[in-house]
Amino acid sequence: MTRNLFMRAAAMAVFSWVLVGGLIATGHTPKLGLDLRGGFAVVLQAPEGTDKEVMDKAVEIMRKRIEGLGGVQEPEISVQGATSILVQLPGVEDRERALEAVGTTGTLSFRPVLARGFVSPAFQDGTLPLPDSLSDSTTTAAPDAAATVPDNLDPETGLTISDDPDQTSYLQGDDGFVYQVGPAFLTGADITGATPSFGQHTGGRWVVVPRFTSEGAQKFEDGTAALTLFAPNDPRRAMAIVVDGLVTSAPTIDSRLQPGEFLSASGVQITIGAVEDAQTEAQDLASLLRYGALPTELERQRVESVSASLGSDSLRAGLIAGIGGLLFVAGALIAYYRVLGLVAVIGLTIFGSLLVTLLILMGIVQGTTLTLAGVTGIIVSVGITADSYIVFFERIKEEHRKGKPLRPSVDFGFERAFSTIIKGDTVTFMGSILLWLLAIGPVKGFAITLGIATVVDVVVAYYFTRPAVMFLVRSRLGEGGAFSIRGATGRTNDESEGVTA
Repeated sequence: MTRNLFMRAAAMAVFSWVLVGGLIATGHTPKLGLDLRGGFAVVLQAPEGTDKEVMDKAVEIMRKRIEGLGGVQEPEISVQGATSILVQLPGVEDRERALEAVGTTGTLSFRPVLARGFVSPAFQDGTLPLPDSLSDSTTTAAPDAAATVPDNLDPETGLTISDDPDQTSYLQGDDGFVYQVGPAFLTGADITGATPSFGQHTGGRWVVVPRFTSEGAQKFEDGTAALTLFAPNDPRRAMAIVVDGLVTSAPTIDSRLQPGEFLSASGVQITIGAVEDAQTEAQDLASLLRYGALPTELERQRVESVSASLGSDSLRAGLIAGIGGLLFVAGALIAYYRVLGLVAVIGLTIFGSLLVTLLILMGIVQGTTLTLAGVTGIIVSVGITADSYIVFFERIKEEHRKGKPLRPSVDFGFERAFSTIIKGDTVTFMGSILLWLLAIGPVKGFAITLGIATVVDVVVAYYFTRPAVMFLVRSRLGEGGAFSIRGATGRTNDESEGVTA
């Protein structure tokens, strides 16, 4: 019996220590959140009334885009409330690139070029009166002073304010020109994928090669066939490739094609303009096209940066607080409860090992990260576990003072204490679930660690604490010496015998 109790307690301890030690030895540690590892977070706001399905789709597309960038460590993208999306990107080095990946709508359209110029064609065709700032410009058409300014046109720049692929627009081009483009004859919905490419076959420039659906290929060929009706030197023979209201490329259809002849969809290349990092630009554009446009426009509400040093400082401060708290609790438990306190200290190491193991496994399986709020939850849970030991030990003392011998006091004390522990941990567990369901952001990390800790506390109490104390009460540390269980009760052997007689 005594040997079995020892083996059960020892097995529990060895199991937990070997488990966490094995995971750490193989390079697995809890995945740290944004506030501990550094990075940035951005809150994006969708229009009021946006459907939940649309929000979920936007999150899915953002996640794919971020993963396509590479180098971002475990992005966390989640819907907050009804129309907000929280994006947390730990370990990001190129912040603007990542922001563009999550916040750019990515609407692609292929559209006929109607006109182009160094100033907006809207000033040349009489749509807008020529502003004073451009009065010395070499425009050819007389402005119509009586013209009414369209609502969707900027009277100063002559650019369309909000581009609609189904309408004629005046758009800025990457090459410095301003284009007047007609309604789209093909959109990103007709594209199945895109690949960045570079080499002699691309003329030594970075390009993006899109792949069309069969219907999209037909639309493309019909659209280019219409463009070949214009003469080779006519600007209307060009096709504008527009991404989010910006003309990224406006190639002219091959002059060798006869009127009505189409350009094959299999030979389409989107040439990257003269930018500082054309490779990155090509990869990002390919990622946008590959995963599609966001189903709704998102407005950037807030951007918060957490430096790696700040995250490291937060983690160090949390560890120092945790270790300091553990040492203080351990010292107090041993000083007051003697050998029972030692059991509590060993039990806390088992508790900590199992908790860290679960956090590591959840990080591997679910991507759960440990945030500063989670560290706070761990520290709070240490107090909850210490309370469980105190409840048990105080029950032992109470039963013994009532006259029960020491061994029955342990048995009866655990029975009553375990009932109290179950009730207390159940309430805490339910509270953590409610907190997880209702809270947003890092507070969820607090709820997760607190909820896990309550379950681990019950497991450790039953499978380690109970057999460990029952073993000790049957050993020399049960009855003899100031460090024994009897010493912790504050009663001498003579007093005990007198009461129980």
